[in-house]
Amino acid sequence: MFTIGGKTLKSRLFVGTGKLPDYALISRMYYEAKVEVFTVAVRRIGLNTKHEKSVLEFIPKEAVIMVNTSGATNYKEAIKIAQIGRELTSSDWVKVEIEKDTKYLFPDNYETLKACEILVKEGFKVFPYIYPDLNIAKELEQIGVTAVMPLAAPIGTNKGIGCEVLLKPIIAEVEIPVIIDAGIGRPSHAAQAMELGADAVLINTAIATAKDPLVMTLAFSKAVEAGRLAYEIGLLKEYEYAQASSPLEDFIKG
Repeated sequence: MFTIGGKTLKSRLFVGTGKLPDYALISRMYYEAKVEVFTVAVRRIGLNTKHEKSVLEFIPKEAVIMVNTSGATNYKEAIKIAQIGRELTSSDWVKVEIEKDTKYLFPDNYETLKACEILVKEGFKVFPYIYPDLNIAKELEQIGVTAVMPLAAPIGTNKGIGCEVLLKPIIAEVEIPVIIDAGIGRPSHAAQAMELGADAVLINTAIATAKDPLVMTLAFSKAVEAGRLAYEIGLLKEYEYAQASSPLEDFIKG
């Protein structure tokens, strides 16, 4: 278990709902895969989507809703979306996601920092999605965000941990939780993130577009647990040359 944003959670797997083919999967993810945190984009809460009911009707009351400001292109839009999201969901958890370009969907760290400064003062539990930059992560920590969410690779690419050299300093140097977000496409990628020392991972595309999203959620859940256990017990040192499994003595000769 770990504590984040005033909540004690058993699962370190957070799941996005943006691309789910059927919102009915959410309750099965909660009860069968033990996922406790679901992100919800405010623009998808209404009924003007392909779904007949609002996503909020499918999220168990015991689960944590993290409002997502996706679609915001600057800090003013992100703040407005966060405020609307809190009114709609009664949740003060907000993932601050601000992107100006639509080709790479890289987060705008500068606008994100400005939005977070205001949202923290308004009492939100703020989870900024950022390009992995240690300096920004430290500034966000200083202004009081709940966690930082650096990307592993561009959103939806399934490329895995493409910037380990940038993620490791953030995990090592900030004291607030680090949640690896975006680009994780396989359970093995999630395990790698947890082995690096991440506190949690957020998955959307890899689960939502799987042949069976529930089974893939279970696979990610087990991978996250395995990676965390390995991190806590300590990963073994790598060697340049072979290390014999049995003592190199008392050989039978003849």
